[in-house]
Amino acid sequence: MALTPDDLRKKLEAFLTRTHDARSVQISNLRRLTGGASKQTWAFDAKIENTGGQRDVPLVMRADPRRLQPRNDDLEYLLLKAAGATGVPVPTVHARGDASLGMPFFLMELVEGETIPRRLLRDDEYAEARDALPRQLGEILAKIHSVPIEPHGLDVLPAPAEDQSPAEHEIERYEQVYRAVTPDPHPVFELAFRWLRQQAPNSDARVLVHGDYRMGNLMCGPEGARAILDWELAHVGDPMEDIGWLCVRSWRFGNDDRPVGGLGQRDEFYTAYQAAGGPTVDVDAIRFWEAFGNLRWGVSCIIQAKTYIDGHSPSVELASIGRRIAETEWELLNLMEEN
Repeated sequence: MALTPDDLRKKLEAFLTRTHDARSVQISNLRRLTGGASKQTWAFDAKIENTGGQRDVPLVMRADPRRLQPRNDDLEYLLLKAAGATGVPVPTVHARGDASLGMPFFLMELVEGETIPRRLLRDDEYAEARDALPRQLGEILAKIHSVPIEPHGLDVLPAPAEDQSPAEHEIERYEQVYRAVTPDPHPVFELAFRWLRQQAPNSDARVLVHGDYRMGNLMCGPEGARAILDWELAHVGDPMEDIGWLCVRSWRFGNDDRPVGGLGQRDEFYTAYQAAGGPTVDVDAIRFWEAFGNLRWGVSCIIQAKTYIDGHSPSVELASIGRRIAETEWELLNLMEEN
């Protein structure tokens, strides 16, 4: 049975009282945040009183109602903890949940800011941020790619086999998804799968890949980046994959002349990435991953449209995303012709 907001508040107050050895905890302004089709995100203000005094702490709860009990390998918690320890700007993990809510959850700090790309790319308030972000994003991504995997328990992340390149692994993974979700013909995607297999870089790189490093998953203030969000697609692979994904045309939100997230030019980003300790940039590999990113986004558009068409969700957003399949097909044709 789903928890009511009042039940959730009481259970969180009891949880924080235990974990903080508090005399009392009072939660106010509990509200569910938008976004997240599978996991729930709630924000609230906690007034915690203990022997050291009283403090007000703004927190966010991330919960997975699809699972009944927490596990020791809750990946989002582990990823945020590992990334934060390596200097990546992420919300600070506050406390790991127990079985008290009947579903896995964890608490992290609330980071204020803006995530909507069109505001970040157009509003005067973020003019300074737009100038700083290409450099900041390069520096942050270099830190992500330096996060140790095994010491933090991240070796359970999806990863290519020892005898398989990251590119081959990702092509195979998404082709399986594509074959499973649609019986409809998509000639451009069929061509792209063959083309990508021919162009796949034979890299044996194995780093933490964020998997969705782009505008929309970045919390910003007027000064620039504040936190990297949405780690659900993280895996082990080629670091050039994250760069190619950031440069996919769909994530430029109309600023097509600025390939790095609609913000700036490639050279500025590459220079900042390498200066911060990122691996040597492989321009050919990035072109491959950018093309792959368009195919991957096209497959995701099919999945989201099918969710609406099959009656699993009435979301108009999902229906409209289905119309974007043609955008990715057009872009793929251009990229394959250029190469």
